Amino acid sequence: MENLFDNTQIAFSLKSDTELDRAYFLFKMITNEPLVRIGIAVTNFTLKSNLPVEGLIRATVFDHFCGGVCEEDCIPVVDKMFTKGVFSVLDYSVEGKEQEEQFDAVMEKTLNLIFFAKEKKAIPFAVFKPTGFGRLQLYQDVSEGKKLSDAETKEWDRVVARFDKVCKASYDNKVALLIDAEESWMQRAVDDLVAEMMRKYNKLKPIVFNTLQMYRWDRLDYLKKLHKQAKKEQFYIGIKLVRGAYMEKEVERAEEKGYSSPICSSKEATDENYNSATRYMVDNIDSMAVFAGTHNESSTYFLMNLMQEKGIKNNDSRIWFGQLFGMSDNISFNLAANGYNTAKYLPFGPVKDVMPYLIRRAEENTSVAGQTSRELKMIKAERNKRKVVFIGTVFRND
Repeated sequence: MENLFDNTQIAFSLKSDTELDRAYFLFKMITNEPLVRIGIAVTNFTLKSNLPVEGLIRATVFDHFCGGVCEEDCIPVVDKMFTKGVFSVLDYSVEGKEQEEQFDAVMEKTLNLIFFAKEKKAIPFAVFKPTGFGRLQLYQDVSEGKKLSDAETKEWDRVVARFDKVCKASYDNKVALLIDAEESWMQRAVDDLVAEMMRKYNKLKPIVFNTLQMYRWDRLDYLKKLHKQAKKEQFYIGIKLVRGAYMEKEVERAEEKGYSSPICSSKEATDENYNSATRYMVDNIDSMAVFAGTHNESSTYFLMNLMQEKGIKNNDSRIWFGQLFGMSDNISFNLAANGYNTAKYLPFGPVKDVMPYLIRRAEENTSVAGQTSRELKMIKAERNKRKVVFIGTVFRND
């Protein structure tokens, strides 16, 4: 089992030679931090200046990390991956909106994704970001227990109503719903709201999933507390486990504001925290469902071994593995080839609106040098194998 993810033929079976070359070029670029920062600055400038560069972006970084500009645009990618047993989670990756009509538009988009997923076996989950439904500052004020004005109270009521409408639609249509986590200073309001949605809609099985960022040292305690509440009030827990995506921002804010960092003291501590939460959920799998969102091979093997120890089938509906589209294909496609429930997060949206997401992806990959090096190593190995096969074919034909 320990060498499962080294099979590059399975990992890149859907990629043409051209797509593989593009992947190699992109990850090679990402390893160069100064080049990434220059590229981001140039991209931001050209987009703000309305220069005609969307075609270039679409043909390179966008098409590698995104499924398309709309749901229908994603279907060829969804169908292609499903031929290899890999499911998709359509992620409307438009960020940074602040207006009520924009929040309503994101809610409607999420509802459409639920209805879309209901008709498509290859799409078992819908997903949204809390700040797609309301202002970050409002979440922060609620998290900190600040007294809201009458206008803010009504605004928060609309956020709650958006959550409820989408969660009810997921329940009615039997489509599981992943709710992403964001910055720690606004997360308490989200946690409380999602727990309420679980209490309401997870009575029969896990439909609503919260996300726990395990680079936060307090998340395992939160999970245990939520479990105690769930047992008392008799509802199921759905959790997506991730390491987290806002570490630099979290550390900087803690230093600036003079409070203890919510982030684990080291990568090793984060890994231990992630695996401890995984073990806790598998130990209590009769009342929980876990979506293990990770690009870490060790944590993936850890969960696979736990399943084996507990006699849990590879395709047990309560356990899912997930990775981002365009990354860690060696994990996703080899898991699927061995019968595990595996899904790719498939971002989509207008090119210009999705750029903040893509920039964050580039910055995160730059900071995780080991992971990027692993991607490059796998891509390079497959390219070399294909060259050998090609040369062999030429000689045989001669």
